[in-house]
Amino acid sequence: MTATQNPSAQTAAVAPPSQVRTILVLGAMVALGPLTIDMYLPALPRIADDLGVSSSVAQLTLTGTLAGLAVGQLIVGPLSDSLGRRRPLMAGIVLHMLASVLCLFAPNIEVLSVARGLQGMGAAAAMVVAVAIVGDLFDDSEAATAMSRLMLVLGVAPIVAPSLGAAVLLKASWHWVFAVLIVLAGVLLLVAALALPETLPRAQRLPLRVRSIGSTYLTLLCDLRFVILVLVGALGMAGLFAYIAGAAFVLQGRHGLDQQTFALVFGAGAIAFVAATQFNVVLLRRFSPQRILVGALAAATVIGAVFIAVSVTHTGGVYGFLIPVWGVLAMMGFVIPNAPAVALSRHHEAAGTAAALLGAAQFSVGAVIAPVVGLMGNNEIALSVVMTGGVAIALLALLAVGTGEEAVEH
Repeated sequence: MTATQNPSAQTAAVAPPSQVRTILVLGAMVALGPLTIDMYLPALPRIADDLGVSSSVAQLTLTGTLAGLAVGQLIVGPLSDSLGRRRPLMAGIVLHMLASVLCLFAPNIEVLSVARGLQGMGAAAAMVVAVAIVGDLFDDSEAATAMSRLMLVLGVAPIVAPSLGAAVLLKASWHWVFAVLIVLAGVLLLVAALALPETLPRAQRLPLRVRSIGSTYLTLLCDLRFVILVLVGALGMAGLFAYIAGAAFVLQGRHGLDQQTFALVFGAGAIAFVAATQFNVVLLRRFSPQRILVGALAAATVIGAVFIAVSVTHTGGVYGFLIPVWGVLAMMGFVIPNAPAVALSRHHEAAGTAAALLGAAQFSVGAVIAPVVGLMGNNEIALSVVMTGGVAIALLALLAVGTGEEAVEH
């Protein structure tokens, strides 16, 4: 189903000037979350030292961000279904900028953690609105293709963000990473104001009442197939968040990489992820999104088992760590576009709320995973077990409802 064929798009009478431009703008919006998460990763060891806390406590600032992203999406999703997509988006970016100012002047780990949570809530608006707009304009395989193209833009963020953070750390303290985020969020606010159309017509907006919002969430949660797809997406993301949480400590601490080399290696993982998202578009011409999901999760589970074996035996040094990690990240490049696309196609009437549940589940898992990796030792074994466990459980959840198209259709 194309954008013009979607009933929502027809009713809205919205014809984006260019589909490519729309995807680029949406990709820029979604990128605010990864930029917020990844840009300060090279500074995590320095933050721990500067504020006099352990590495696991410093990782709580990442947990705060992910929790903010989860809670923020649950709030913004229903708001975007009631107020339209643009207004909640603008308000969220402004909140992100104000929170970044608080991060810039944070005197201790407590203030920084709270500010990072508020940052996450602001970034959540950009992410959930972008995904909801995909739900407004596309359906099923077309939505999966759009999500894959969006991931191409999104994939630039994990490549650029740590490098930007490392460059700032060469000249200034970690506080100034957040000054750069203020500028970037300001640019995104301007882009959204000038280039992002409203895709939800007034006639299709839901009432902004607590009972109505609760009823919408209940309807979604009573849809077993939708819930399973949400769980698959969230558990699939567990491996990605485990890597984000522990990579700096493993690569810089155990393997001795400097900040610049770490940024390059971290970016290589993002390239593996992005390449897979684009190959996903090719696979969608021959296979359903559901079948691609099963194959990717099965492959990720096998790669993860190898990763655990290599980690336990300390085989291969830094390459023994990186190669299986990149393999799992590549498989996530197939999972992350397809699971949300199929889930959203079930509930066009509440795309914002559905997108909120998808995102909140993903980042709730991330908020739990980040400290778990730290508590398990911030080492290769911790990462391999958590990454493999996430994809294996996701595979089992998907197999529990079947592998074919009948498992996800009404």
